Amino acid sequence: MAKQEPSMDQWLAEAKTTPEAAQCGMFLTHNGVVRITPKAQVREGAQGLGDVAQIEFSYDAAGLDAAVAEALTWPGVYYVRTWLNEGVLGVGDSIMYVLIGADIRPNCIDALQKLVGKIKNELVVEKEIYA
Repeated sequence: MAKQEPSMDQWLAEAKTTPEAAQCGMFLTHNGVVRITPKAQVREGAQGLGDVAQIEFSYDAAGLDAAVAEALTWPGVYYVRTWLNEGVLGVGDSIMYVLIGADIRPNCIDALQKLVGKIKNELVVEKEIYA
């Protein structure tokens, strides 16, 4: 693994001490990890690709900062924190963590899904390396 993973317990404890915490009725976390099954197989049903051994992972840091700033403008969202790994990652290694704090459950769920989608679809480069 290229970077030290954060502690979600620590992140949540820190989030709950911020001035914005009083507005948050829910916190949700996402932990994306490297899986053995190729993305094309999971999403499109492609076969015969073999198992994933590693991925080469990078991301647009400025784009991530902008995405976090944008997420804080979404309905009911008061807290956002992200961590993305980088480099060559093995199966089971964490790719990213995202923490969202929002006023109510629907806003929190929607924001988490929207932000993770934006990160995955627009800001990261993943190259699967097969076994």
